[in-house]
Amino acid sequence: MTNPPRILPVHLAVIMDGNGRWAQARGLPREAGHRAGAEAVRRIVTRCRVLGIRHLSLYTFSSENWNRPPKEISALFGLLLDFLGQEVPRMVQQGIALKVLGDVEGLPLPQRTALRRAMRSTEAGREMTLNLALNYGGRAELVRAVRSFLAEGARPEDITEQSLAARLYTTGQPDPDLLVRTSGELRLSNFLLYQCAYSELHFSPVLWPDFDEAQLQLALDDYATRSRRFGKTQEQTDAHHPRP
Repeated sequence: MTNPPRILPVHLAVIMDGNGRWAQARGLPREAGHRAGAEAVRRIVTRCRVLGIRHLSLYTFSSENWNRPPKEISALFGLLLDFLGQEVPRMVQQGIALKVLGDVEGLPLPQRTALRRAMRSTEAGREMTLNLALNYGGRAELVRAVRSFLAEGARPEDITEQSLAARLYTTGQPDPDLLVRTSGELRLSNFLLYQCAYSELHFSPVLWPDFDEAQLQLALDDYATRSRRFGKTQEQTDAHHPRP
């Protein structure tokens, strides 16, 4: 008897939380937590690529994060440059396309330049899309979409769920099937608010630097037990998506 096919999300979104608390618990500066968090990013990206998850969105730097101390912000952006320098060649080799969700123009010039170069270098990737949410806020994303309608002189009937989705940063990609948040916090924090309307949610108590392949598998196993109904009854769901 063959094993039933595994149920995986096509699009996994992750709110990476807990770097600062991880460092504080060890008597280290917050920057050390962010460095450990960058290593966790490498682990999870690699594992998702191996598993065959086609889209991975990571909440990397929110528009609210500008309120953090300048030294911490500088360290975060330095880590971003290091990450791109080390990982882009690997992304090209593994067929991973890098995309940015958020206001790229609001980022410092070195990071803006490096991100654009990385997106050009990886745009042919077809195995997985890695979305880095940088200078991103879900409400600001919706305001941006509405302003684009106004700029085009759109009529009320032109505004549909489909035309709105086409103006979001994730245009052309499926909505997240699963949203994971680490560190035990139980909120969305302004991340992909429109796209996650029907996402399954998994909250892990593990701080992001300690989130490894085993913790990812726990989240995926949890997802595999969910019944994706989208407002349907159980009978309708089973009729359209029979379980193995």
